[in-house]
Amino acid sequence: MRICRFDDNRLGVVEGAHVRDVTAALDMLAKASYPFPTHHLLIEHLDRIVERPRTLLPNARTLALERVTLLSPVANPGKIIAAPVNFEKHREEARKDPQLHGNNPGGFTIHTAGLFLKSTGSLVGPGEGVVVRLPERRTDHEVELVVVIGRRANHVSRQDAMAYVAGYSIGLDISIRGTEDRSFRKSPDTYSVVGPWLVTADEIPNPGSLDLQITVNGEVRQQSNTRHFILGVAELIEMASSMYTLQPGDLIFTGTPEGVSPIHAGDSIMATIANIGSMAVAVRAEGAISAPAMSASSAGA
Repeated sequence: MRICRFDDNRLGVVEGAHVRDVTAALDMLAKASYPFPTHHLLIEHLDRIVERPRTLLPNARTLALERVTLLSPVANPGKIIAAPVNFEKHREEARKDPQLHGNNPGGFTIHTAGLFLKSTGSLVGPGEGVVVRLPERRTDHEVELVVVIGRRANHVSRQDAMAYVAGYSIGLDISIRGTEDRSFRKSPDTYSVVGPWLVTADEIPNPGSLDLQITVNGEVRQQSNTRHFILGVAELIEMASSMYTLQPGDLIFTGTPEGVSPIHAGDSIMATIANIGSMAVAVRAEGAISAPAMSASSAGA
């Protein structure tokens, strides 16, 4: 199932070029009170939530995807975890480019660097777009598969890791280049784009064999396949859960392939991952009026 969050926090099921409004399914969730939980209630109860929309669909209001504003399908993750240099060709291009390696010409590997955290305040959906924070600095796109954790995970082995996955989305890890810590440069507002929806794990039995691509203004910039991961999804969950207790709704950005390059205000990004779809994201300057809702498609599904 493809589950989206749209407009004023409506819950939808995506079917082709349409979304069916099943917000009534959220009535199944218990009302939270202080102290509020540090995990995502919808994702925690996703199995129950998925069953409820099936009964609502026959009478659900239907809207055109192009007419709604798509938000991040996960509203408030407790953590956004990201994997650096998880494609060998990207590691090589970073090693050769001073703007990418940040005064570390010897380079590093994911095994030595580990994972890093991005601010949850950087999270937006594709319909909200990217706002360039420092236009005088190089700012790059990075397309990535995003893993949504479905249940509490602590010291999970790679052999058991896939049982903890709720689903997958497309991610854009927007990055300012420079010598500062990567968590600082990758955490401005709007610099973690997730969408266009969550595809439940049962629809993607093998996340290690997915084509992914990004175009900017129609020009292909990145194109690869997740079979080229250095660490696969299971290994990343093992690594992450060795240091953090993962909670329902936590997001793992799995790394980007070669071809990262600059974006500027006015650019139009289209990110695509097979079996998930495509999301269009507008890039604008600070203070610019947000563009109308960007379209999404099931292309590549």
